[in-house]
Amino acid sequence: MEQQRVFRVTVRGRFRDLVEAARAALVRAQPEHDLFLSSYSQEGTFTYDQRIEFFNLRYEVRAGGEDASETAALTAQVEAELFLRTLGYTHGPLKVGVVDASAVWDDLERRGRSVRRPTS
Repeated sequence: MEQQRVFRVTVRGRFRDLVEAARAALVRAQPEHDLFLSSYSQEGTFTYDQRIEFFNLRYEVRAGGEDASETAALTAQVEAELFLRTLGYTHGPLKVGVVDASAVWDDLERRGRSVRRPTS
């Protein structure tokens, strides 16, 4: 059985040419999308700044195989693009950052520290 790794993927971007209705919706909902309230989740967590200029989407993605990191990045990017398109949030190019959380936990365990891993 192939080992699944847990990746924390952050998709970053900048809003561009938002229609007034989209901007108004973002302004109204901004307190619910503060960066300090965010976490990594399978569904993704959407955060953005008060100026409605920059945004982040944070995903927890499980993937395995040789190209697991690339698979996780692509999965999150596709999800982010679908999310933004569905809500009508136009944007510039997206930047994707991937951290293999499993590797971090493995390292902590090698150092003799107790680690609570997420369940599948």
